[in-house]
Amino acid sequence: MLVAGIGNIFLGDDGFGPEVVRRLPEHPAAGARVVDYGIRGMHLAYDLLDPWDALVLVDAVPDRGTPGRIEVIRAEPGHAETAALDAHAMDPAAVFAGVRALGGAVPPTVVVGCQVESVDERLGLSTPVGDAVDAAVATVGRVVAELLRPHQEV
Repeated sequence: MLVAGIGNIFLGDDGFGPEVVRRLPEHPAAGARVVDYGIRGMHLAYDLLDPWDALVLVDAVPDRGTPGRIEVIRAEPGHAETAALDAHAMDPAAVFAGVRALGGAVPPTVVVGCQVESVDERLGLSTPVGDAVDAAVATVGRVVAELLRPHQEV
């Protein structure tokens, strides 16, 4: 399983994913790998060419609710057919398109996201998003454990 922190630390709350994975243990569970991809979408796409049982993306999500609210979303990577390959984008749809363009398949994907307050150009998370980081770390741990559970019972 791959746990991928994504986001731009120079755009305020968009740096949520990198901050969460920075606080995660290197291996939150046996069989899980944690990587801060930042804005390196093509790097993530290439890493997804390896066989992964699951992908957990940790990312900021658009301001459509209460800043700092953690959401767990099951992604449907197969439905991003219109996304174009962009070697410099970190948009998950562009990454998934890149994986398919390279001949790979996107594993089952879960997003642990946080509602943003601001993605203005600045370093550091807003107070509500910064306050949500510890809860997100715990949420990622629960998601990883749930995703690994079926594989442990075999």
